[in-house]
Amino acid sequence: MKYLVQISRIFVGVLFIISGFIKLNDPLGFSYKLQEYFGADVLNMEFLIPYALLISVFVVVFEVVLGVFLLIGYLPKFTVYSLLAMIVFFTFLTFYSAYFDKVKDCGCFGDALKLTPWESFAKDIILLVFILVLVYGLKHINPIFSKLPTTIIALLSFIISLWFGYHVLMHLPSIDFRAYAIGKNIQEQMRIPEGAPKPILEYTWTFKVNGEEKEFVTNGSYPSVEGEYVGVETKTIDEGYIPPIQDFSIESEDEELTTYFLEKEKLMIVAMYNIATSESDGVAKLRGLTDEAISKGYTVIGLTSSGNDAKQKVKQDYSLNFDFYLCDEKVIKTIVRANPGIVLLEKGTVVNKAHWNDIEDIEL
Repeated sequence: MKYLVQISRIFVGVLFIISGFIKLNDPLGFSYKLQEYFGADVLNMEFLIPYALLISVFVVVFEVVLGVFLLIGYLPKFTVYSLLAMIVFFTFLTFYSAYFDKVKDCGCFGDALKLTPWESFAKDIILLVFILVLVYGLKHINPIFSKLPTTIIALLSFIISLWFGYHVLMHLPSIDFRAYAIGKNIQEQMRIPEGAPKPILEYTWTFKVNGEEKEFVTNGSYPSVEGEYVGVETKTIDEGYIPPIQDFSIESEDEELTTYFLEKEKLMIVAMYNIATSESDGVAKLRGLTDEAISKGYTVIGLTSSGNDAKQKVKQDYSLNFDFYLCDEKVIKTIVRANPGIVLLEKGTVVNKAHWNDIEDIEL
């Protein structure tokens, strides 16, 4: 039992640190995932949405710290029962998402590793088993150092985690796992390779035959049935190849301009997913940067999901010298974790990104 507890201790501790650190690298992204869970069509806890970022930081810092506590043997009873409470909650959450098909990706490992809802649930069940081993063998979890070094390491893990979370919020994630990372080409990320697996769909057709409703299943072809057509339902058996970028677009009120702008030699995108909630200090910095960019031959555009009135107001209030175009809010949040944020492109390839706090560091 003693050896099983130590194996479980290492496995759970390391996994919690890795999972927590990946999310701590991008707490804003994890907060967006929490907003999905809190939404009306999932948990219907919309009153928590305004606190999603605060909850996100607390959860990921706590996750990393518990992993460290377990490995060094600090406050073993508190640590093990806290781990148990967390995994029970997340197991319920992933099961709910999978069974009711509510959230496609749990966000357990941020953008670094995408898991399907059922994969996430299976992962949590395995973790639950290992944590139950720790609960049963709690007496075998002892500190690996004396009291003072153990306390210092525990305190440092909390301070460093909190500092790192604050740092990436005030700048950008230190490691960018998304499809819009520096060096990625947006057109290539949107392309479906030749010969890529295609989606497989199952069609269930309902017909009324001799006064009785009957179902006929096909792969898409219309069934040869003598009867009155009632309806059809589709079910995805295999999604096939899904490109890393699916919904990116740049649109004016009456025109699709994605290809036009992605072919520009030098393009600066000012990303403001919601103008009303953008940071005023950041918006105030934009004019100087965009003036310099235009003088150096850049095409400068804004991307937002906000309406025309909001666009005109922000241009007027801050004397902005570029036009805003429409893009999906979720896509803009994915492109850059800042509101506003800056993205530089060369023929669709991301060459630089910056938080509004770091506008002064952008080299044109």
